[in-house]
Amino acid sequence: MDGVHAGCCRPAAAVFSVKSLAVSTISSNFAPMNYEELKDKRIAVLLSGGVDSAVVVSELAAHGLTPDCFYIKIGSNDNDEWDCSMEEDLEMATAVAHKYGCRLEVVDCHREYWDQVTAYTMDKVRAGLTPNPDVMCNRLIKFGAFHEKRGHDYDFIATGHYAQTERDEKGRKWLTTSPDPVKDQTDFLAQISGWQLEKAIFPIGHYVKDEVRQIAEREHLASARRKDSQGICFLGKIDYTEYVRRFLGEQPGDVVELETGRLIGRHRGHWFYTIGQRKGLGLGGGPWFIVKKDVGQNVLYVSHGYDPEAAYKQQFPICGFHSINGLMPGREVTFKIRHTPEYHKATLEPMGEGAFMVHSADKIHGVAPGQFCVVYDAASHRCYGSAEITV
Repeated sequence: MDGVHAGCCRPAAAVFSVKSLAVSTISSNFAPMNYEELKDKRIAVLLSGGVDSAVVVSELAAHGLTPDCFYIKIGSNDNDEWDCSMEEDLEMATAVAHKYGCRLEVVDCHREYWDQVTAYTMDKVRAGLTPNPDVMCNRLIKFGAFHEKRGHDYDFIATGHYAQTERDEKGRKWLTTSPDPVKDQTDFLAQISGWQLEKAIFPIGHYVKDEVRQIAEREHLASARRKDSQGICFLGKIDYTEYVRRFLGEQPGDVVELETGRLIGRHRGHWFYTIGQRKGLGLGGGPWFIVKKDVGQNVLYVSHGYDPEAAYKQQFPICGFHSINGLMPGREVTFKIRHTPEYHKATLEPMGEGAFMVHSADKIHGVAPGQFCVVYDAASHRCYGSAEITV
């Protein structure tokens, strides 16, 4: 498999001075994809039932292309509650494929999803970490298991991600950002490998969400006004807490005020909560924010305010850096640790193979071990890849 993915981190050293970066410098260059390279190529579109992937088919059809469409199924036939949105999704996907004269096939990736993505997620949360199942779903399922089952028969795999690609002067393909800073999904794609990126195309990547909705309305697509999914990739209406409970159960423990050591209440298990979380704590006298977890003792530490010093970090280690196209980042970078429009400027201090200390220009709230730190070139919109936070 392409890409660099290497070992663990060592302690911090010196702190470098850095400057803040405006979002506009990240999103600096956007253009429609080159459809000439797609002529006479076999294209597979991953249809989810949502508006974004539907417009992907519309865009390809507008350029004279007739892709084959695929719906990835992860629910079990005998466990409908875990696949409660599939019927509606598949109905929407079928309507789009029929409208543009495309073949639609359902590809069953149930076992691969639960064996790989769910195993990854549960191993991380059991250890007190903050995983991102959607990141691994893209790598292991959409561009992994699907490729092994059907995608290998195609030259390109098209998805409805808000992302773009470009080639540099040496012909290397880069993952680059979308002009919509709120919807940009390069952070969810930052664990894919170079060979996967070579096959990936993102036909709506140069649009903002409103433009995609307008195209869907113009084309009279059934999903034009369908709400965006807010849950974990593929899980539809299933609540994340219920998802975790099914596999790990509950383990009650104490909730303690960080500053005073006072017992505030009880929780159902540290794996249901993450650093920086406010909602869903069920504590009186709030607001309360989770600022620390003691996994060994199963204790959550909370603070009354959003701004206790303990809730912020300006430097933190990352390890196992995964480079998408094999190139490692330089010293000056930008990064994000969660799916937000904001990018932060930083310097990277090498700490060994695939490991860095991130020295951020800003104090970052809610830095949690297990999160992916996604790294971008400081002067452009190119994404190098990502690494796991180990603090």
